[in-house]
Amino acid sequence: MTSKKTDLKFGQVSVNLPAMATNNNNYSASDIQVLEGLEPVRLRPGMYIGGTDEKAWHHLPIEILDNAVDEAVAGFAKKITVNLIDAKTIEIHDDGRGVPVDMHPKFPGKSALEIIFSSLHSGGKFDNSVYKTSGGLHGVGAAVVNALSAETTVTVARDGYFWTLKFSRGQTVGKLEKGDATKEHGTRVRFTLDDQIFGAAAVFKPVKIYRMARAKAFLTKGVKIEWTCNPELITEDMNLPAADTFYYPNGVADFLDQKTHDKPRLLSNIFSGSVEFPDDSGHVEWALSVLTDENGAASDDGFLNSYCNTISTIDGGTHESGFRTAITRGLKNFGDKVNNKSAANITAEDMFDSATAIVSVFYKSPQFLGQTKEKLSNPEIARYVEKAVSDPWEMFLASDPKTATALLDFVNNLAAARIKTKQVKDIARKTPTKRARMPAKLADCSKHGVDGTELFIVEGESAGGTAKQARDRATQAIMPLRGKVLNVMSNSDEKFGANKELNELIDIVGAGTGRDFDESKMRYEKIIIMTDADVDGSHIASLLMTFFYQAMPGMIHGGHLYLSCPPLYKVTAGTESIYVASDEELDALKNGKFKGRKLEISRFKGLGEMMPNQLKETTMDPKSRRLIRVELPPKTEEGAEDAEKTRTLVSELMGKKPEFRFRFITEHAKFVKDIFV
Repeated sequence: MTSKKTDLKFGQVSVNLPAMATNNNNYSASDIQVLEGLEPVRLRPGMYIGGTDEKAWHHLPIEILDNAVDEAVAGFAKKITVNLIDAKTIEIHDDGRGVPVDMHPKFPGKSALEIIFSSLHSGGKFDNSVYKTSGGLHGVGAAVVNALSAETTVTVARDGYFWTLKFSRGQTVGKLEKGDATKEHGTRVRFTLDDQIFGAAAVFKPVKIYRMARAKAFLTKGVKIEWTCNPELITEDMNLPAADTFYYPNGVADFLDQKTHDKPRLLSNIFSGSVEFPDDSGHVEWALSVLTDENGAASDDGFLNSYCNTISTIDGGTHESGFRTAITRGLKNFGDKVNNKSAANITAEDMFDSATAIVSVFYKSPQFLGQTKEKLSNPEIARYVEKAVSDPWEMFLASDPKTATALLDFVNNLAAARIKTKQVKDIARKTPTKRARMPAKLADCSKHGVDGTELFIVEGESAGGTAKQARDRATQAIMPLRGKVLNVMSNSDEKFGANKELNELIDIVGAGTGRDFDESKMRYEKIIIMTDADVDGSHIASLLMTFFYQAMPGMIHGGHLYLSCPPLYKVTAGTESIYVASDEELDALKNGKFKGRKLEISRFKGLGEMMPNQLKETTMDPKSRRLIRVELPPKTEEGAEDAEKTRTLVSELMGKKPEFRFRFITEHAKFVKDIFV
């Protein structure tokens, strides 16, 4: 096989195309793969449950529990049991109608039970004749769970008998077995996590399963969910019972009352209700209160949790938007009625600053973003929820003017504080030297205020462009640099003062330098140096740390300076991929978890080579990244000696005299294991 490199020029842009195979006549029908049954799920589990990490395998019991809850919502089940048998095995049982076990008319010799658990896109929820609303996609979720389990056993009580069918890694084991006669009805599903998919370390965390069961109970008013757990799995620090029963006759209102009964509440009564949507398409349930601290100020314990068909929508969606709009507008309307002009400044941010609320919708045809259903996207639901909540909320306020006025004053104070803070921060963001504009290269974040904001100082324009696509625009700002910055330890103060790039960094941080440094004026909470995982990247990071050490030691003492840890390799074994940051981690992986397995190893030459989603996942997302905080010895008598050693070390290693660096290298060369040229 031969290949050649092709260069195409479009105007002034030169594009290097990858080498192309010239004898492609070998490409034939035999090269086309057809994945049957549940093979696609095992080959690409991330497409169905978002990955193979802890979050993913804890999603599996939710799929089965959703099916049981759907039976309860439809009025056929009154009790559900969640039993954590061991660290990898869970069993979920409901007393509903039981999965059908008769032979499927379109698949001779196969029961409906087998079809549901072994075929994607099968089930009774694609129209509304069997279930008015549903969370689990009966057959999609069940089949995915079965595909990713080492063993699955389904026992159905139906038609006067017990019926049992077993599976192994998605494949049916034996035939449907007819058992003893019974008057019971329902479905029992037991499954065990598959180490081939999730790794040997994959185990269920009792606390997560417990909270999942409790949440489903308060979202399904009048349904009892029993929790049992192997006592050997529960440690003292979990503060968890081995057995418990969840039962909430009033649904979300009972749960919110339970969550907040021991905290100061501005609203003496919880605002709650339930309203049907138009055309019998579903309904919304809600509960809301407002918390304060012991002094009557805003509380930090507020939250807004939302659900659709009992599924937790952790990223919110249209139901949250409609609820927030109704509550905020209702309070502003009350302000108009009592001639409170300040109410016009209220935003949803102010109203929900200390609010505790639960919004749960049930809908015939929900649309989610992603298979794991973390955000609801139906636009009509925003209108339905807003209309459903608006009248009851305005009546709630009108029925107790004293409490409503107290709430209005409370939220007005929060709005005034927000406006004042915004004015101060807008001035700060213009830089302390009164310059009206930041450097054009800076992609600033949009959040007002410092808390939670981050400035990424990125090596190179290419990496900067990728970082801008990968960032959270609300909280993460990007400042790309052109290669290596000035070494402030080996150059004069005049050169330092005339260096445009370093002075731009001073302006961007916004807190001054040296003795004039004021931590309270920083424009970002974290300053993160993000460079390639190679020698040049380490050198640039060293130069930047030296700059901040020399110009803004107060920032380092305040714990604001960090180094990112981008991966050096991506290692893939089968369907599982892991990012590693060093050769040592790579060796450990080869000799540990991936020992004896065929590996595909990709080496990242730089940040700019990564796709935005890879850079976000590995280096920028606070949920999955690793950061190293740069620290200095404390400014105390005990830390004085270490501080002097630090000054000497930085001066010698980064200063003008190369003999100090030569001596350091000579003394420490014995600790170097490998040198790559």
